[in-house]
Amino acid sequence: MLVDSHCHVDFPELAGRIENVLGVMRANGVDYALCAAVTLERLPAMLDLVMKHAQFFASVGVHPDNSDGLEATVDGLLQLAKQPKVVAIGETGLDYSRLEGDLEWQRERFRIHIRAAIECGKPLIIHTREAAADTLKIMREEQAGKAGGVMHCFTETREIAEAALEMGFYISFSGIVTFKNAILIKEVARHVPIDRLLIETDAPYLAPVPYRGKTNEPGFVRHVAEGIAKLRGTELETLANATTQNFFRLFSHAQAGLP
Repeated sequence: MLVDSHCHVDFPELAGRIENVLGVMRANGVDYALCAAVTLERLPAMLDLVMKHAQFFASVGVHPDNSDGLEATVDGLLQLAKQPKVVAIGETGLDYSRLEGDLEWQRERFRIHIRAAIECGKPLIIHTREAAADTLKIMREEQAGKAGGVMHCFTETREIAEAALEMGFYISFSGIVTFKNAILIKEVARHVPIDRLLIETDAPYLAPVPYRGKTNEPGFVRHVAEGIAKLRGTELETLANATTQNFFRLFSHAQAGLP
């Protein structure tokens, strides 16, 4: 069994052909996928899709890139987190790669998500891009380790990974780890403890080799697993079993949604 710990099956590239997406998952031995929220506006449609299919779980939150639209509050996230099949808070975090100017609103949004996660007892899905120092700083200040969670689509250094691991977080790798020039990420993937390792697609983005440049989908997480297994000199089955166990340990509320 394999689990895609982070994707966006509600995005138009995938939602319009969901039966095909599910078929590719089955063909690749991918039993479950976590659909991560990015805005509150599209959340009702996302939750409706997740509720219709036993293979999907959901998170609730507002992505750091979204500067417009409905803003998250602690109370609002706590109410949303009560929805069936919601197993996490996020994706949240910091992203300084696309936005300029005073980004204090982004940091405050991140703090709100951490506080909600701690209060509701569900883990965080954290996104960080060109903002690792501030991300770790806020995680420490807000005691994010009380909620736990995952550093999703990890592209930072081994030192950043170790800092997150020290706070009790998991590290998740996407299809980027299969790219030929991803030397730094491959090195981190070799050294993350097997009991803290997750795999994901971030579909419809970042398709792994041999699908690089094409629309990604949850079924392709098998290629991420194969790539990491090869890097670590282990069998695919071993890697698959470990990452699946890790997923259900971290997202413990997902157990209630199992058939």
